[in-house]
Amino acid sequence: MNYGLFKPKETDELIQLFTKTFGDSEGVEEGKVIGTLVNTLVETTPEQDIAIFVARDEQKIVASILFTRLAFEEEHASFLMAPVAVSTEYQGQGIGQALIRHGLEEMRSQGVKLAFTYGDPNFYTRVGFSPTSEEQFKAPLTLSFPHGWMVQTLSSDMIQALESRPTCVEGFSHPALW
Repeated sequence: MNYGLFKPKETDELIQLFTKTFGDSEGVEEGKVIGTLVNTLVETTPEQDIAIFVARDEQKIVASILFTRLAFEEEHASFLMAPVAVSTEYQGQGIGQALIRHGLEEMRSQGVKLAFTYGDPNFYTRVGFSPTSEEQFKAPLTLSFPHGWMVQTLSSDMIQALESRPTCVEGFSHPALW
């Protein structure tokens, strides 16, 4: 398995991965929603506010994670890791966890201090995320699944809490996604 950066020429393959993976697990409509979200993030997010990592089996993309900037007033470099997809045929092999670790290490090397995610705590705690609360770190919008809001510190700075509510990239600015 090869872990690396997404290439813009792979946009269609990336969208298909997310659409099919989420369609398989959450239903066709959810697959379309997430595929559209990924397309929007790729097409509209400024380059400095997004990082996309993929796992390739030979030349085929089999997993991907997206990091998009969360801007806090306190100016700590923070990114949201979402969405995350591993092709249905490749799930259960540790590929997603390895890709997440790779992506987090790359973000750390770029000076990112905090990584957030919003999803299944049973999965994300395996890769170093810890549940957090709105009292510690506010989410950009109201959470429908508050116990899925998680954080991981990527620096030696012990950031216990931030008071401001962050802004997210435009693609994530829709309340239905939260």
